[in-house]
Amino acid sequence: MSTPVDAQNPGAADHPRHVPVLLERCLALLGPAIERPGSVVVDATLGLGGHSEALLTRYPEVRLVGLDRDTAALELAGRRLAEFSGRTLLVHAVYDELPQVLADAGIPSVDGILFDLGVSSMQLDEAERGFAYSQDAPLDMRMDQSRGITAADVLNTYSGKEIARVLREYGEEKFAGRIADSVIRERAREPFTTSARLVEIIRDSIPAPARRTGGNPAKRTFQALRIEVNGELEVLERAIPAAIDALSVGGRLVVMSYQSLEDRITKRAMVSRARSDVPDDLPFVPAGHEPELRMITRSSEKASAAEIAENPRAASARLRAVERQRAAA
Repeated sequence: MSTPVDAQNPGAADHPRHVPVLLERCLALLGPAIERPGSVVVDATLGLGGHSEALLTRYPEVRLVGLDRDTAALELAGRRLAEFSGRTLLVHAVYDELPQVLADAGIPSVDGILFDLGVSSMQLDEAERGFAYSQDAPLDMRMDQSRGITAADVLNTYSGKEIARVLREYGEEKFAGRIADSVIRERAREPFTTSARLVEIIRDSIPAPARRTGGNPAKRTFQALRIEVNGELEVLERAIPAAIDALSVGGRLVVMSYQSLEDRITKRAMVSRARSDVPDDLPFVPAGHEPELRMITRSSEKASAAEIAENPRAASARLRAVERQRAAA
């Protein structure tokens, strides 16, 4: 259900400040589509509003629609963007709900859309949300804490086979079966409630040589649980095509992902509509059969070494962008 959020009351607290990933590149890619008066841009993953603030500042005539499933993020972003309240509509919604959000707002199409996928810096920094494996906290991991199952629910109710599938598919965890077996054995003694116990069990389930490479051995399991709890990949499979459909001719879509599963879904959706539907051996492309999209980025772009040094979260970012060339047939 989509719920508009009041962005007009900044409150007494200072708004949060963080470093948006690939900010200048996102502004440059979206700019040609949103610099004309009356343009509408969508920040489909509003978070703390860093990208949105920059878009509204850089392009003073653009209107912005911001979506986020996290009510706490919406409140904080609303404070940050309060000075732009006449040009913003902030909505409590998951990004695959974009078509309904735009329909409710009477917006037939938009000129730019930005996705900054994955978990936000705010969610990672708040220990009680349970996203970070480095801090002991309740095993929640819901981006929208008003609904849905928690990570503890997954660990305590899924079968061993289901847990192994989640870890293998969403975390690309080589030792998924061993970790799942340990979870089943340990939950029989006591249900899982907090992250520290899970981290310990993961570490004990992975052979010592594997624990010495690739960072914290819990990273892949926590990623997998977060994706399962929030249905992230299923949502993304629906959201990217819906975002493309929402673009006006000349409109641009920019997507930043932080792991290979997200990037693969994004690439597949973009490439499939950047091809003509006529046979390869046809000597010309008939009018109306040109590709819907033009790839702006040749492949996924990465942050520079300088940006990664300033903002380590940018290290895993992969950016892709497309422009709509024609309306759908």
